[in-house]
Amino acid sequence: MTMRTDVKHFLCKIEDGIATIALDRPERKNPLTFDSYAELRDWFRDLVYADDVNAVVFASNGGNFSSGGDVHDIIGPLTKMSMKELLAFTRMTGDLVKAIVNCGKPVIAAIDGVCVGAGAIIAMASDLRIATPEAKCAFLFTRVGLAGCDMGACAILPRIIGQGRAAELLYTGRSMNAEEGANWGFYNSVVAADELDTAAQNMAARIAAGPNFGNMMTKTMLAQEWSMSIEQAIEAEAQAQAICMQTADFERAFNAFVAKEKPVFEGN
Repeated sequence: MTMRTDVKHFLCKIEDGIATIALDRPERKNPLTFDSYAELRDWFRDLVYADDVNAVVFASNGGNFSSGGDVHDIIGPLTKMSMKELLAFTRMTGDLVKAIVNCGKPVIAAIDGVCVGAGAIIAMASDLRIATPEAKCAFLFTRVGLAGCDMGACAILPRIIGQGRAAELLYTGRSMNAEEGANWGFYNSVVAADELDTAAQNMAARIAAGPNFGNMMTKTMLAQEWSMSIEQAIEAEAQAQAICMQTADFERAFNAFVAKEKPVFEGN
């Protein structure tokens, strides 16, 4: 299947196996709307079947990543919804995280400026994060009268930065600056703003040049092994690796090694 780029509520381009997407309301620091939430969820759900995408860059736009749920388009209407409608919304936003985690492709978040609320969650749900010194990431749900447990934050964030640090950010809603994010392991690297896009694309290209079936399996096991015992994880990895050993890429790597050449992977 070829991945569609004719999306309405965010930017999307695909080139050389890399899909680059970004929210497209830079004048308001790229807030999410009901429509962009749903379209992003559906796009990531479809991505698992795409043959022309091997990595995703979720980029910033206009100096900011995302200001989270739009105050006027989302927050206001939520205050007038019934419990059934509210639960439908919160399940839908959680489904976006599930779709990112289960899309089968490594996702790199390239974070500049504001990255808060649901924007911080999208960054958290990505596999890798590259930031600029100006990046300010905040899980600010308590600051709008809600709980910090939004879209999987209480499960995922502690696994990235540790329980105590995650608790501080989720209770206070304060911003994590770029230096903290790098020191805590939230960011894989911090680069100058004018180098962000290049750094993210280079990382994506390096990953996309790898054994993409193997990358899919790696992403799958990173997610599934959270709830496994060590014994279960070792057995699951034995099965996953045996499957990968049947791919042509495994044989290509062997033949390249024998020939003292660099392997060229084809993703099968």
